[in-house]
Amino acid sequence: MTELATTKMSSKGQVVIPEDIRKSLGLKAGSQFVVVAGKDAVILKTIAPPSMDEFDALIREARKQARKAGMKSSDIKKAVAAVCGRR
Repeated sequence: MTELATTKMSSKGQVVIPEDIRKSLGLKAGSQFVVVAGKDAVILKTIAPPSMDEFDALIREARKQARKAGMKSSDIKKAVAAVCGRR
C-alpha cells in the first residue's frame, strides 16, 4: 500500500509525517528511523528492536558461526574483558 502526501520542513529541520501515513504504518511518538539521503531523495526507514524470536535466531546463528570459527567461551570472555579494560 503506497500512500502519497506532501509536507514541509520547519526552520528547525522538522518534518511532519501526515496523519494518514502515521496511522497506516502504526507510527507513534518516539518511533525511531534511519535517514538515508540520495541526490534528490530523503528516505525514512523505521527501526525497531528485534522480537525475542528474531533475537533468539540471531544468537543461534552467532553461536553457529563462532563454533565454525573455532571460538570458545573463554575466547569471548577474554575479548569482553579486553574491551571493558579499555574504558
